[in-house]
Order: sequence, then C-alpha cells, then structure tokens
Amino acid sequence: MRAIEFTTKIINNQIQVPAKVQSKLMNNMDKDVRVIVLLDDSDKYDDIIFKETTSEQFLKGYTVSDSIYDNY
Repeated sequence: MRAIEFTTKIINNQIQVPAKVQSKLMNNMDKDVRVIVLLDDSDKYDDIIFKETTSEQFLKGYTVSDSIYDNY
C-alpha cells in the first residue's frame, strides 16, 4: 500500500480531506484503504512525564532516617 499523509480537522464528526489529496483518492476509487488517526496529545504526555520526574526527584532526597517524621 502507498501512504498519503495530511493534517486536517474533525468537523461534525467527519474528517475533512484536503483538496490536494482528493485528486489522489479519486484515481483510486473502489480500492481498499487504511485510515490511521493519530491525535496530538503531547500536552497530556508532557504532564505525565513531569509528574513522574518530579516524584522520582523528590523521593531521591528521602532517606530511611526521615521515616521518624512519618508518624506525626
């Protein structure tokens, strides 16, 4: 299979195919296609990485002798 990649927006639950790509699709009517949707979730992923990293860094400074404060 040949790949055609483009970016677009979802409007009314429909993926809009750009005009420059439509001509490529018109020449391939009645052929099987595979659609892969990749959502940009980099903000969410960045938040998860930040929380994990800060937690790890905080606990690196914790020692066994600090456990005496856990009961107060």
